[in-house]
Amino acid sequence: MKAINIKEKFSKFNKNWHPHQIAVVDDMQVILAKLKGEFVWHSHEHEDELFQVIKGTLHMHFRNRVEVVKEGEVIVVPKGIEHNPKTIDNEEVHVLLFEKISTAHTGNVQHEKTQTEYPKI
Repeated sequence: MKAINIKEKFSKFNKNWHPHQIAVVDDMQVILAKLKGEFVWHSHEHEDELFQVIKGTLHMHFRNRVEVVKEGEVIVVPKGIEHNPKTIDNEEVHVLLFEKISTAHTGNVQHEKTQTEYPKI
């Protein structure tokens, strides 16, 4: 049991849309990711996702609206809800995600940005 310095962990990687696992809590994982630009429309049939914005502003697109999530704020995307995280003006946004280990990066969608393994840092 040691404290995890999130800022230090973010300094260990640069690639956007490439999640890194920093902890496991029961069957949940804590992930850090750097986001820039547009991701891909997807949903997770059986898992909720929690996004906490550590740095920047995240624009979480849903089919019927956009939710702006600012630094220090959290949004939970319920299972089955199609979403597409985006950033604007070339901003790199840092997020902490909390989700089940079984959660597929892009749900059932296969895309060039899909990751199947999250490096542990």
